[in-house]
Amino acid sequence: MIITATQKNTRQTARKVRYVADVVKKMSIEDALKQLAVMERRASLVILKTLRQAIANATNNHQLSLDELKIKNIVVDVAPTYKRWRAVSRGRAHTILKRSCHIKVELEKKEAVKKEPVKKEDKLSKKDQEEKKLAKTKKTTETAKTKKAEKPRKKVSSKTKTTTKKVSKKSKE
Repeated sequence: MIITATQKNTRQTARKVRYVADVVKKMSIEDALKQLAVMERRASLVILKTLRQAIANATNNHQLSLDELKIKNIVVDVAPTYKRWRAVSRGRAHTILKRSCHIKVELEKKEAVKKEPVKKEDKLSKKDQEEKKLAKTKKTTETAKTKKAEKPRKKVSSKTKTTTKKVSKKSKE
């Protein structure tokens, strides 16, 4: 079941609203409400209002509690743009685009969490699990030691070494 709420013709650019929507999209509803209340962006207020409206739709129309819901998606679309102009020098005009956007919040009911059957490996006692971990760490340390031992060292010949003499002012004269 998908519950939606929309806010149309919001006088903000879609790009700026998407920044806030992308932050909140993957959070739980409680965390999203807290995050939106703290954010210092104008777009956060609009998304917060739309999210609250979607929650109200779910509780009043479908009798769902806040714990049963999760955010499915937040879609921010481009809305019509007001085109204005401003007078500039030499009798010319520059265009001004006043952009707006539509916001759509979709909530859905959470799925019941299913417990997977326990595997035989998980049924091992704690001692056996610890012994397996120790054996794995020993193998990794042994392989690391052998790799270090296999690397050949580079030999530095005496020809490559150069000595420099210090030249003082007295020796030049």
